[in-house]
Amino acid sequence: MVSAKVIFATITGNNEDVADIITEALENLGATVEMEEISQSDASDLNNFDIGIVVPYTYDEGSLPDEGLDFYEDLQELDLTGKLFGVAGSGDTFYAEYFATAVDDFGTAFEEAGATKGSANLKIDLAPEEEDIANLEIFAKELFDKANTSED
Repeated sequence: MVSAKVIFATITGNNEDVADIITEALENLGATVEMEEISQSDASDLNNFDIGIVVPYTYDEGSLPDEGLDFYEDLQELDLTGKLFGVAGSGDTFYAEYFATAVDDFGTAFEEAGATKGSANLKIDLAPEEEDIANLEIFAKELFDKANTSED
């Protein structure tokens, strides 16, 4: 059975909504999922799951969430070879070039840890709307399908 850990950082609640949507989509596909706030998470726990998903927000002009800095640094030091990852998060297009850059930063950290990208990074403008929900469900399905294939 496919297992996933969904870790989110949020100020406004938008990313908790994103994490809820991903979690529900994965559970509907038959995965076992744990969801946790980033400040309560230990990056090394990702070794216990087939899929690691981070849902970060981007602060100010491209800054990572303060409460996720330790997690981010620890993530880069792990060996996640054989694990899948996905990163999705909301941002504000008002920040133009800095729009949701934490999504890309976490994606790079997963790659540096040797994990395999299971779905393209997904950026959402503010709160998830109907089209975003559909895209998040596709995101979850791509991750699930790749994890299911690698288990065979």
